[in-house]
Amino acid sequence: MRQAGRSLPEYFPVRGDGSILDAIKEPERAAEITLQPTRRYDLDAAILFSDIVTPLWATGIGIDIKPGVGPVTENPIRDESDLDRFRPVDPESDLDFQTEAIKLITKELDIPLIGFCGAPFTLATYLIEGKPSKNHTNTKRLMFSNPELWHTLCEKISDVVIASLKAQIDAGVEAVQLFDSWAGILHPVHYQEFVFPHSKRILETVQTTGIPLFHFGTGTSMLLDQFAAAGADVVGVDWKTSLRHARTILGNDYTLQGNLDPSICTAPWPVVEKEVRRILDENAGNPRFIFNLGHGVLPETNPDILARVADFVHEYGQTLLDNS
Repeated sequence: MRQAGRSLPEYFPVRGDGSILDAIKEPERAAEITLQPTRRYDLDAAILFSDIVTPLWATGIGIDIKPGVGPVTENPIRDESDLDRFRPVDPESDLDFQTEAIKLITKELDIPLIGFCGAPFTLATYLIEGKPSKNHTNTKRLMFSNPELWHTLCEKISDVVIASLKAQIDAGVEAVQLFDSWAGILHPVHYQEFVFPHSKRILETVQTTGIPLFHFGTGTSMLLDQFAAAGADVVGVDWKTSLRHARTILGNDYTLQGNLDPSICTAPWPVVEKEVRRILDENAGNPRFIFNLGHGVLPETNPDILARVADFVHEYGQTLLDNS
């Protein structure tokens, strides 16, 4: 969950100023930033330093990441004519920096590397709204009033996502995660009609590679069954959803990932330890669980706290094994 970066002092000299995409498109910088947390923490996997909009940006659609704002689109999509700006992504020429970064990273790693992309709904909101939005009014207006355009847009985005994920896998990642950050704003009926088919197509297509597939969103407690049914092996659980609730919906057929509130990691260690233990106790020793944050690391987080979290989780797990 965005383990690389913002809370590490060694991150900033490498990251530099300007758009995050400036660092992402330089393989050596992206590789170094990916590896930094693996040197500090006893992690079971690393996650590629990239962004959910990277493959769209690489096509020249006009999306960028503005420091302090987030993803912005120069000319937001409003009607059918705007789709003329879309073109397929060519991983060999458009995403060669990503492939090179993965190869550099996997040469040094002795743990798996996780790749990722944004899901069609979340990426579509940035293309339609033109910037981060609370209510996503323009997105919902287009989705409900012009479903044909909506589905065409999502199909084009899906093509880009599939190509990027396959390229990441070919380059050496050992698992991939589909991030649908904003899907939680939708009613389950609307998710089923407007979003589910596209995420399902992506996950089913990538599933043929045989590597584990993660599916994550925030505010998705009412969508967990659909997140799983779309083709995920691992369903992400944010900090607002209890593991008990998620297990009630999904049973034991799926692995859960989550769900420590990132804000708690800014508190003193006794507070953090209590909450980490509560989550692990709630999991009740179920082996189909990956402990993680419920969303990204906050910039003000003390790296030493995250190190203690990782150590505590491993010690807890070892105790379970010893007592089994």
